[in-house]
Amino acid sequence: QGQLVESGGGSVQAGGALRLSCAASGLNFDIYDMAWFRQSPGNERKGVSCISWNGRTTTYIDSVQGRFAISRDNAKNTLYLQMKKLEPEDTAIYYCAARGDCSEPMVDSNFQYWGQGIQVTVSS
Repeated sequence: QGQLVESGGGSVQAGGALRLSCAASGLNFDIYDMAWFRQSPGNERKGVSCISWNGRTTTYIDSVQGRFAISRDNAKNTLYLQMKKLEPEDTAIYYCAARGDCSEPMVDSNFQYWGQGIQVTVSS
């Protein structure tokens, strides 16, 4: 059974940076497109960024374009999200997701495996 475990969350002030990691086990990490989603209080979970299985294609939602960078290390079965210039609006629980398709809409139903989520809090 595949497992995804996020780490690296925490609390920062606006303008700060955090790097999230997602360690995968029990699944064919190196052949799956991967993504980061987030859910803020009172809102649905939404896709933030997606990366193809080989890392050559990345997509971002407009609000994080230029501030966030998704990457992966297939040798380490690990997905990353480098977040810079963080804003209070970035406050959310962040989830990594596996076995989706970055050419399709970035929605929950398109991904099979999910991490438990990790809190990111940005204060003004």
